[in-house]
Amino acid sequence: MGEDFLSQDEIDALLSGGKPSSGGGGGGGITLDEMEVLKEVASTAASSVGGVMGMLAGRSVSVSVGLCESAPQNSVVEKVGAMSIFAFSMVWDGLDDAPARLVTTDRGALTLADLMMGGDAKELPEEPNDLYLSAAQEGFSQLIGSALTSISGMLKGARLAPKNTSGGLSDFSWVPFDSLPVTEEAWVSRLDVEVEGVEPFSIFLVLPAGSAKELANRIREASAHQEKPQEAPRPAHSPQPSPSRAPQTVPEASFAPRSASISTAPVDVRPAEFAPLGGQEVAVSSSAIDLIADIPVRITVELGRARKTIADILNMSPGSVVELNRMAGEPVDVLVNGKLIARGEVVVIDESFGVRITEIVSRVERIRSMGV
Repeated sequence: MGEDFLSQDEIDALLSGGKPSSGGGGGGGITLDEMEVLKEVASTAASSVGGVMGMLAGRSVSVSVGLCESAPQNSVVEKVGAMSIFAFSMVWDGLDDAPARLVTTDRGALTLADLMMGGDAKELPEEPNDLYLSAAQEGFSQLIGSALTSISGMLKGARLAPKNTSGGLSDFSWVPFDSLPVTEEAWVSRLDVEVEGVEPFSIFLVLPAGSAKELANRIREASAHQEKPQEAPRPAHSPQPSPSRAPQTVPEASFAPRSASISTAPVDVRPAEFAPLGGQEVAVSSSAIDLIADIPVRITVELGRARKTIADILNMSPGSVVELNRMAGEPVDVLVNGKLIARGEVVVIDESFGVRITEIVSRVERIRSMGV
C-alpha cells in the first residue's frame, strides 16, 4: 500500500497545475517547451566553441551536443566522470547576473591549455601546473565569451557577457552552486569536443534551473515578437475608376524570332600582365593573436647544440666538457615554447644571467613559427 501514496513533490505538482517543483526557489522545473529552446542554446554554444577551438588548434574540430537535461546539481561531477575536475565559474551579465559554470576533467583542461599555448596536446604533464591552469582559464574565457555572443543573437538585441570569472581544480565533492541546496535542479548540457589527432574530451555547461527557464522564456518572447505579422500600411486615398470610361482592350503583342548574328571582327588578344609580388610584406590579421595575448609562455635561451653517441653520454663524468656547435661571442637563440623568436648576447645582471636582445625575427616569421 505504501507504493500507492503520492510523494510531497507529486502533491505540489498537482496543486501547481502539473508543473513540477524545482525544490529551492528555481521558479518550477524546466518544461518540455523550455527544454527544446535550451537545446537550441546548447547547439549554438557548441558551434561557437568549435569555431574558437578550430582557430586555436589550427586543425579540424568537431563539437556536438551529447547531453541536454535537467538534473540535481550534486550529480554534475558524476556526469563528468572524473575524480579531479577543472571548474570555470562566472556570472552572466544580461541575465540578472545568473551564475554559470563550465566543467571538464583535469585532462580536458590540460588539452585545452596545451592547444592554447601552441602545442599538439600529445605530451601533457601528469598534473596541471600554474602555467597550464592559467592557459586553461584563459581558454574557457574565450570559449564562453564567443558562445554568449552567439546566444545573444537569439535574444534579438539583448547582450550576454561573462564577468567575475575564475577557474581552478576541484574534487568529486564539488557542487556548481554553493548558495543553492545540493538537490537543486540545474540545466546541464554536455559538449563533446573532438580535435583532429587529439583524445576527445567533454565540456559541461551548467545553469540553475530558474536561470535556464528565464533564458528560454526570453528567447521565446524575442522570437515571438519577431515573427508577429505586421499589417501593410494602407494608402490614404484609394483611386476609384472613372465610371465614364469603358475598359479598353490591350492588343496582344506579337514577337518575331530574331536570328543570332556572329561577329567575325578580329579581337585583340594579349597575355595578362601582373604586378610583381616581390618585396611585399604578408598582411597578418591580429584577431588570432588577440585571443592568446595574455597567455604566459616559456622562454628558453639556447647556447648551442651538440651531437653525441650513446657511448659518449655514458662515459660522461663530473668535469667532462661538451663542445657546442657555436663559437664564443656568437649570439644565442631565444626560443618561446621551442620556437625561435630572437637572438641576443648573454649578460650578467647583479648575480643572475640575462640576455640582451640584439636581433628580432620578423613579425611574419614569428607568427608563422607560432602556428597562427
